[in-house]
Amino acid sequence: MIWIIAFGLVTIASVVLGLKKKKAIYLLVPFASIFAFMLVKIIMVPLPFTDTVRFIFSLSG
Repeated sequence: MIWIIAFGLVTIASVVLGLKKKKAIYLLVPFASIFAFMLVKIIMVPLPFTDTVRFIFSLSG
């Protein structure tokens, strides 16, 4: 639950900054933070990285 609140706050802050400063780069911050979070969670799995990624993509089919 705390992660949802944290990502929500990051998203709100980046949208406000993006609109206030009129720079689109601030709108990429939520996507980058979620990507970094997913990458950390994948790295935390005790399998080798390539096996973990292969397993995640094999779940869809």
